This record gives sequence, C-alpha cells and structure tokens, in this order.
Amino acid sequence: MQVGNARYLKPGDLPDTIAVFPLTGALLLPAGQLPLNIFEPRYLAMLDAALTGNRLIGMVQPALGEHEDKGGDPNLAAVGCLGRITSFAETGDGRYIVSLTGVCRFRLLEEKTTSDPFRTFRIAPFIADLSAANEEEAVDRAALLTAFKAYLDANKLEADWESVERASNLTLVNSLAMMSPFGPAEKQALLEAPDLKTRAETLIAITEIVLARVFGDSDTVLQ
Repeated sequence: MQVGNARYLKPGDLPDTIAVFPLTGALLLPAGQLPLNIFEPRYLAMLDAALTGNRLIGMVQPALGEHEDKGGDPNLAAVGCLGRITSFAETGDGRYIVSLTGVCRFRLLEEKTTSDPFRTFRIAPFIADLSAANEEEAVDRAALLTAFKAYLDANKLEADWESVERASNLTLVNSLAMMSPFGPAEKQALLEAPDLKTRAETLIAITEIVLARVFGDSDTVLQ
C-alpha cells in the first residue's frame, strides 16, 4: 500500500508499538482520509513525536460505554487503525490541523509504560489490509450504491455521482463507512469487519436498519 511518500508492503514496514489517539465516533479505514483538529497538549506532543519519527499514529475508540471526560484513561476498543500524517498545518493559535491516511488496522496487545503524556501500545497489525485491493471484486457494488442512494433520497441529500462512479470499490466502501453518520458501536462494527466484502454488507445492513427505523419500511425506500 502506498500512503503519501511511504510504502507499506510487509510486516517489517510497520511498527510494533504506536502512540494512540482515542476518539469516540472517529473511524479511520485503510486508504481513507480523516481530518483532525488537534488542540490538547498531550496530543500536540503526540503529533510532534510522530512528525519527527515514522509519521504514524493509531486511531482507536474508547471501549463502548466509556468516555475520556470521565477522568483517567479509558479502556479502549480492541481494534483501531494506523494512520500516516499526510497533511499538516499550524493554525497560529496553538492547534494543528492534520489529515491522516489509513494504512492498516491493528489489534491492541499491551500498554507500554513511558514518560510521554500520551499512551503507547504494542500492537499486532492486520497485514492483510496492505493488499486489500485484491478483495475489491467480491464487493456487490450495485447493492451498496442502491443503499447509499436510498439513504440520500430519504434525507434529501445530494452526492457527486461522477466521483462516486470513478471511485474504486475499496475507496467507495471505506469512504462511505467513514462518512456514515452512525454511532460508535456501528463504526466499530464496520472497522472490525474481517474483509472488504463483509464491510460493504455490514454497511448495507446498518443502512437498511436505520431506514426501517426512521421510515418504517426499508424495502420500499431501497427500491
């Protein structure tokens, strides 16, 4: 996988420890782009360390039902996603505006004790994500677009259909999953889907459930 100026092709290209950024409701997937507005001192320090190193950080949600504002460090979800800093800007008022591009998912193994203000974990990367483009043909693109269009129509929204048609299945599935307005549990389910085909099917199923809950009959909306 090519991300920015770096190529990630094998296990040796990935770190075995990573600084993590816990953020409820944030979803990063391989090849997806996630904009972040960084202002907390500990995460500014995390970005400084990443920029002088491998430019990688780990995005992960707090475990379901936990929030950072409760005090102390929350328990974290078991699976997150590595992101490479591919865009960086200083605002002049102490904030960083960055864009992360997803590299691959990882499983948290154990937290490391360091003197840094941010948390660092040993991880097990999902190496198969580095060649996820091989899974694209298994995606039911027509069903995915039908669900997407039904959601847009139900909410009176528009899309740039020319860009949608040009997007690869990998880009389409992961971008729609990241853009989806679903809750933390649904976002985590999309992240943990074992492959691209299953992620697309999960996204369709969640969309159908939401449409049925709001409009009462997803079959009518999806036609």
